[in-house]
This record gives sequence, structure tokens and C-alpha cells, in this order.
Amino acid sequence: MKKILVANRGEIALRVMRTVQKMGIKTVAVFSVADRNAPHVKFADEAVCIGEAPSNESYLLGDKIIKVAKELGVDGIHPGYGFLSENADFAEKVEQNGITWIGPGSKAIRVMGSKLAAKDAVKDYGIPMVPGIDEAITDVEKAKKIANEIGFPILIKASAGGGGKGMRIVEKEKDVEDQMKRAISEAESAFGDGSVFIEKYIGSPRHIEIQVLSDTHGNTLHLFERECSIQRRHQKVVEEAPSVVLTEEIRKKMGEAAVKVAMACDYVGAGTVEFLLDENKNFYFLEMNTRLQVEHPVTEIITGLDLVEQQIKVARGEKLEFGQEDLRIKGHAVELRIYAEDPLDNFMPSVGLLEKYRTPAGEGIRLDDGFEEGMEVPIYYDPMLAKLITYGKSREEAIQRMLYAINNYEVQGVMTTLPFGKFVFEHEAFRSGNFDTHFVKNYYSAEKLQQEIEEEAKLAGLIALKKYLEDQKQLRVPGSKVQE
Repeated sequence: MKKILVANRGEIALRVMRTVQKMGIKTVAVFSVADRNAPHVKFADEAVCIGEAPSNESYLLGDKIIKVAKELGVDGIHPGYGFLSENADFAEKVEQNGITWIGPGSKAIRVMGSKLAAKDAVKDYGIPMVPGIDEAITDVEKAKKIANEIGFPILIKASAGGGGKGMRIVEKEKDVEDQMKRAISEAESAFGDGSVFIEKYIGSPRHIEIQVLSDTHGNTLHLFERECSIQRRHQKVVEEAPSVVLTEEIRKKMGEAAVKVAMACDYVGAGTVEFLLDENKNFYFLEMNTRLQVEHPVTEIITGLDLVEQQIKVARGEKLEFGQEDLRIKGHAVELRIYAEDPLDNFMPSVGLLEKYRTPAGEGIRLDDGFEEGMEVPIYYDPMLAKLITYGKSREEAIQRMLYAINNYEVQGVMTTLPFGKFVFEHEAFRSGNFDTHFVKNYYSAEKLQQEIEEEAKLAGLIALKKYLEDQKQLRVPGSKVQE
């Protein structure tokens, strides 16, 4: 491969391009009118505007992206995540046009893109599943019967779902009909597919995912786990690797299960198998994401591997240069997704001009971002500004470095989730490792965060006053160096 087009924007486009450049391969950026001056556009060797700001007029125009790729003699297309990354038709068209798709085959994308199809694909591999029904259901009476058999509470989930859409927790039989209708309606609106199914609701789950990597020579291995339990609105905001709750035995079993899931759909490249872990440390297959994950840097740090580099090598037909026995966990890494959202106002998007944007640096700090001071945060796309990742020899060191980095990250002009991140990393439940996916519901509120911010401001004021008085006292001493 001599030239790769990155069919994405923002921090992930820039992150992918850095590795592509490091491998001695030319880069092509595509961009919308709103992203004309974005860092990924400036960084690329070539850049082409593909449309107006809304993603359905730019970043989702698969045929236009392929046309640009062919005109510029592109050898491969990397989709990043989001947009067209899990679009099987696009992946197929890329290959049909003689361009290498840097991702899994369209079959794997299709199978794992439907939670029901995914469950069906892995059912013969002995992988633990959450009790429930593995078929689409619309019959309310049948749903009530199944719910009573597996026991309340239950979870009604959209087959094509993600990000918490088309998902309803039901505590009692009388609520089944209403919640089913709501889930189906939401699923149809969000995904164009109203298929829903029923699972037993796991009360205090932890969200654990396993990174897998497969080549075209029959080798599939896992790169250990990531803990993704700190979520708001069913979306991850804090991730870490490794998880504090997994024993070596459970880690091995989950890793082996993830490898089986990948093999069940003839997976190629980097992918993630997601599991729920209950309070008794039983784990259940949830779904597979057929792309690079937002939180992939924490895995890169603890394994010493560049996942984008591995994706490209696999796409070129190369054999993995290492086996499962060669992989070791080294140290600990934590990640905070920094969104342009107001944590004091139910995480509502906060768009506007980045009047001040100063990023932290130092030992053990990595920042993947796609913004610069003076840029506008557009309303058209996901509001994530950056991913802040820190690492250390121990979890405690990684957390302390994260707090240092948060304190040295300056953003003015929009609200961000930096204060929320500080709240999480300072919280005893997180630091002790005793938390689950209900962390935000159980511990966080805008009022608590506001109180912390006010207390910090008060303390900072007292420190400033003390320093001022000390300086004044020094100035009044005759003959002192300060007076001169």
C-alpha cells in the first residue's frame, strides 16, 4: 500500500493518519465544509472536500468517497469508527472497486451488526449468554410469558441497537406492553429496524470487552480486556485496562470466548467482543463491534502494540508476527472521553468557539484530539473533542497522572466533561474498584459536582490570599531582594 484514504474526521482521522505516515504511506483526508480547517485536513498529504456539513451530505456519502479514492489512486480505505465503519455495503463496494478495505469482511459486519444474528452465529460455540429469547418478538402476550419464565426485571433490546437506543428495563408484567411499543418505535426511528428481543436484566453488571485480532492465515488471538463500566446514557465515558476485578482464570476464559466469537464469523482484523460481568463474576456475551473502538489506546499502552498498524498489516495479507503466549499486560492505562457537553446540565451538547484550548503534556500522558484553539465545535457531529489517556506502572499511578492532566487541560468557550472526569477519578468507588455500570446513577449528580467546583474555587481563593499576604509581608522587610 502506497496511499490510504481515511474516511472519517476529528481525532480518529488524525490518529489513524499518524500511524499511516509512520509506516511510510501517503494519506488522503476527506472533509466537509465545516471541517475545512480541521487538523486532520492540514495533516494529510492530500485532502478533498466531499460535501456540506451534515454527515448525510458528506461523511456518509460512500459512493463519493470511493470516487475520490479512485481518482487519487488510493490503495486502501480506513473507516475509523462511526460513520461508514460498520456499513457492510460500503465495505463490499470498496473491495469491488479494487481498493483494500482496512477492516473485517462484509459477512462479519453483517452478522455482528445484528445482535440476534450474532447470538445465532455463536450459539454452537459454548459461549455464555444472558438468559432470554434469541429471536425478534412483537407479540405482547408471548413477551409476557417469556418474561415470567426468565423472571423480572427484564431488558427489551433493539436487535440493531447501540448507544442505549431501543432499550427498556421492565420491572413488572403490567409495563411490558407499553415498554415494548416504546422500544420498537425508538428502534425503527434510530435504525430503521424495529426488531426487539428480551433478555434477563443483570442487576449490577460491569461492562468488560475483549480486544481481538485476526489475520488471513487462520490466526486469532486476544489482547486482554478493557473495563468500560463508567457510562452516561449507556455510552462509555471512562475506560481502563486491565480491569481490577478479573482474575487470571476469568481473563483467560473471557479471552478464549472472544476468540471463538471472532472465529464464528470468520473475522479478519481488529475487533471487540463485549461482555457483561455480573456480581458473581459470571460473564455473558453481549455483542461484537466490527471496527476499531474509541477506547483502543488503553489496549495499545498495556500491550505495546499499535492497533492501526496491525489493521493495515492484516489488510495487506501479512501474518501476525506474535502469538498469544507472546502477549503480556504491562502497567495500567485509563482513558477519559472529553466531550463538549455540560455535565451540570444533564450532559447537553455545548457548541461554540474554542476561545482557549491548551492541552496537558508530560510523562505517562497521551492525548488523541482533533481540535485547535480558535476552532468552532460544530453541532453536526458527535461532540467528542478528545481522548485523554494516562498510564503508569500501577493503577494508582495512572489515576494520579490523569488527575494531573485534567488539572492542566484548559478549555474556554464550551463546557466539557473534564470536571465530570475529575469527579470520577477522585471518587472512592472508582478508586477502590467497587463500581458497576450504575456508577453515574448511584454517585453522580450535577449538584454534587457543583459543590465540588465551589469548594475547589474557595480553596484556591484561600491559597491565593495566603500567598498575597506572604508576598506583602516580604515586601515590607527593608533590604530584602524582593523590594529591590
